[in-house]
Parts: sequence; structure tokens; C-alpha cells
Amino acid sequence: MFSWITQNTNRSIYNVMSSVPTLHVVMVDNNNNHYFEKYYEGYGDFGGKDFYELLAEMNGLTTRFEGIELAYSGKPYLTPNLYEVVDGFVPKWKNEIPRDCPNQGYTFEDAF
Repeated sequence: MFSWITQNTNRSIYNVMSSVPTLHVVMVDNNNNHYFEKYYEGYGDFGGKDFYELLAEMNGLTTRFEGIELAYSGKPYLTPNLYEVVDGFVPKWKNEIPRDCPNQGYTFEDAF
């Protein structure tokens, strides 16, 4: 499972298996493409596009595995953004790495 904190509202992107309702999230790339997801399943897919596959593509690589390796390499890279869809907010890409959700899309209560 992968999950992050939204970059505009600082909220955890909970997955559908959590006891907390999912957020409506948009992933934005450096070409201003938008991938909308209402029911995040926890595997990095937003609107039919995998986060790490997109990260790879944005950096001239080809596979999801290469994107995961790059994300944890310590090297600089271009990254997709993850925003909560909020009325009046127009998401624009910036090269800022979204923070990992410390609970990976679950709440403390889900553990019991």
C-alpha cells in the first residue's frame, strides 16, 4: 500500500479499506495533465494512472519499478503532485514531492 498527504489541504489520502471516507484527489504532472480519483484503493493508482509509472515517465524512464527506485534514490527528480479536489482550487504542478502518509492510508482505529 502507498499513501500520501495532499499538498493543498495536508490531509491523508485514505484508501477504500480504511474506516475513513476517501478523498476526491487529483494527481497533476509537469505537463498539467490531471488524473482524478474518488475511491483510492491504496496501490498508487489515480484516475487510471500509476503514481510511480508517471514519476518514471516524467524523468525519462519507462517502468513503475524505475519510478519507485528513483523516488527512494536520494537523487533529484520531477514528481507528480497530489491535491484534494476542493471547490475554487485550481491545481498547478510544482516540483514538490508529496509527503508519505505515516499510516499508509489507514487510521489508528483501523488497526484494532
